[in-house]
Amino acid sequence: MIHQDIELTEAQKILKEEILGKLSRHYGRTLEDATDAHIYKAAALCVRDVIMERWIQYRRQQRKTQNKEVFYLSFEFLMGRALGNNLLNLELTKDYDQVLKSMGLSLYEIEDKEADAGLGNGGLGRLAACFLDSLTTLELPAFGCSIRYEYGLFKQRIVDGEQVELPDNWLNDGNMWEIAAPEESMIVRFGGKVFTESTDSGMSVRYEDTTNIVGIPYDMPICGYKSNIVNTLRLWSARAEKDLDISAFSEGELMKAVEDKAMAESISKVLYPEDSNPEGKALRLRQQYFFVSCTLQWMIQRFKRHHNGDLSKLSELVAVHINDTHPAIAVPEMMRILMDEEGMGWDEAWDITTKIFAYTNHTIMSEALEKWPMDLFMRLLPRIWMITVEINRRLQIRLEEAYGNDIGKINYMLIIANGYVNMANLCLASCHKVNGVSKLHTDILQNDVFRDYYNLNPEKFVAITNGITYRRWVRLANPELSDLITKTIGKGWETNCEELKALAPFADDAAFREQFAKVKLEKKKQLAKYIQENNGIEVDPNSIFDVQVKRLHEYKRQLLNILHIMYLYDRIKHNPKVEIHPHTFIFGAKAARAYTRAKLIIKLINDVAKMVNNDPDVNGRIKVVFIENYGVSLAQMIIPAAEISEQISTAGLEASGTGNMKFMANGALTVGTLDGANVEMSECVGIDNIFIFGMNTPEVKSALQYGRPAPQDIYASNSDIRRVLEMLIDGTVSGNKTYYDLYQSLLFGDRSGCADRYMVVRDFESYVHIHQIIDKAYRAQDEWQKKAVLNVAYSGFFSSDRTISEYNEKVWRLNKYKKPKNGK
Repeated sequence: MIHQDIELTEAQKILKEEILGKLSRHYGRTLEDATDAHIYKAAALCVRDVIMERWIQYRRQQRKTQNKEVFYLSFEFLMGRALGNNLLNLELTKDYDQVLKSMGLSLYEIEDKEADAGLGNGGLGRLAACFLDSLTTLELPAFGCSIRYEYGLFKQRIVDGEQVELPDNWLNDGNMWEIAAPEESMIVRFGGKVFTESTDSGMSVRYEDTTNIVGIPYDMPICGYKSNIVNTLRLWSARAEKDLDISAFSEGELMKAVEDKAMAESISKVLYPEDSNPEGKALRLRQQYFFVSCTLQWMIQRFKRHHNGDLSKLSELVAVHINDTHPAIAVPEMMRILMDEEGMGWDEAWDITTKIFAYTNHTIMSEALEKWPMDLFMRLLPRIWMITVEINRRLQIRLEEAYGNDIGKINYMLIIANGYVNMANLCLASCHKVNGVSKLHTDILQNDVFRDYYNLNPEKFVAITNGITYRRWVRLANPELSDLITKTIGKGWETNCEELKALAPFADDAAFREQFAKVKLEKKKQLAKYIQENNGIEVDPNSIFDVQVKRLHEYKRQLLNILHIMYLYDRIKHNPKVEIHPHTFIFGAKAARAYTRAKLIIKLINDVAKMVNNDPDVNGRIKVVFIENYGVSLAQMIIPAAEISEQISTAGLEASGTGNMKFMANGALTVGTLDGANVEMSECVGIDNIFIFGMNTPEVKSALQYGRPAPQDIYASNSDIRRVLEMLIDGTVSGNKTYYDLYQSLLFGDRSGCADRYMVVRDFESYVHIHQIIDKAYRAQDEWQKKAVLNVAYSGFFSSDRTISEYNEKVWRLNKYKKPKNGK
């Protein structure tokens, strides 16, 4: 460590002593023998002290005012690292930066010692994290609720081009930001037998032979930007009622002695356990019921404690939001608590439940609309099954009154039908509001997927387009751009992103465009350095950085992207002098463990990268990079460096997308289909400043319905796509028939019987053409930079602050926190 001679303010000197004090008292270290990990923990403790004071003050005041609160139930929260974000929101970044510099340390390197919290996977979890940030920034009382997963999805490694999954033990070195609250533990029952009988005071419920799991809560305080409140992310960890069967242990039955503990703890062990087998399905259902049961039991107990046991105002002071169908089982669980534990009758409990719950749908894909086998549901959750059956019976009466004897329509709308429990229909039947996450997505829900429910109750449906928090995705991820924006238009955009529109006139300012381009080049150099150090690939920062980073799924069409790269490679091989502007294609994606074809696409990307990057004929005009283990922290480095944002999902299948918004806010130009929020992005920035290609939603629907145009016909008539597809099977990319499955699925279909289900072949020609336009547009740098500036200027609509304001206006109706005038 080289101590720098930096003049510190009095407050900074005190902070320095606090950090050194934490090192000494908590870790027995001096600055000289402390590691960067020790410094991180000491700094985090100091930040946590500030947060704790605010948290205590806010909770005390909230108990007094009794403001309405929302409990946001989500199976995942992809939070990212907390230190840098908390420093930014508390306006302490400069102080910590200066103090650490005076110690010879780098704040950036210290932040890097924090593990990414393994609590989420993709857009669903990241959206939930952005929402918590915005709820707190807007000073709206909220709790995020989920599972404290011991292991995240997995750490991805690429070995010989293939994805290898390693355990993501993100809690291995502890979590500096959580506080255990074992005194608020809850008991959750699984299996066993349920006996009910009517009594004078209502219904009596008795359980026998149940497996009881203890839920222990861990709270993570959530700061907002310049906010007076600190909200809470409450995560539940599963434990057995008794850690050890001492009798079995004493008798030498060692495995039996700990098997209950192992089974219980499996519930909170891993995010998204493999559910392609019966044991995995059962574990996934246990996880979902476990966290919603813990949450709702605690919520009711807390409410009673704060309101002298009176539940009469529950629906006035509590909102519960179901983020996708994973927490949908909360509906019958709420009914169980209100009836079995609180003695309410069905009608009273149902009235409260339907007023409290709202539901966000995130997909139209049938495989993502959860359905549970009846026998599994009945066996694991017998009391919840009984309640769900009664909800379904009453729903059927309503549907028959509305639709008569239309049995097909009624079965489609029922919760229990054809041997399954349909969780989306459970939400539709019980929640007072249902929303899609973009205009297009909501239109599809209303006019297609949930049309009959919409016709039954149209006022229930609302459209609320997703958003991102600009604090993390611009200010934290791209401080250079953030500083340039603030210097140009002031600080107002930090809390009102609509003020970014003031940047629009500067698109015509040559001096500003030059500064803007310098920022982008600096971010590209930073990413190029990372790629060199971690991938061993030298990339040119002056090449076009064309980026597609997101979950690997066929509908997101990473395959279309890599087939286009193969097309470019083939052009070069046939004409080494062909003019192509230097391009760096960057991928980052994880494929689900059992998603064989998605993992095959990852291998294809890496095999093409190996082929392209090492071919002297290419001469650096194309580079392909796959960055392994993509997550929030890597996204914060990759997105600011991107110049092309690949948002190329099959039209009609992406509900919204939020990666597209992050790229736009950092000055990347989008190449995309008219899908999800791309539609609204094109409206905001103007069709001349975005690159749209491919089939639209009605055209995709028609192609799927009638099989026209047929991929085989396109293959026969288009020599470009024919040559590219043949490269999959002729040994060009791989020395064997590794990619025959991809070839077969595109041209002839698979078990689903649908060839080119995601329109890769059908959209290929259009995709090639739009990239030719992009290649030409990039050469006119003045015009390109104008487009990039305008993308930033018109990205403000996609702030999660706006999204949360709409949720509050249309769904929750929370009151903003009012800080007491005397500060107490």
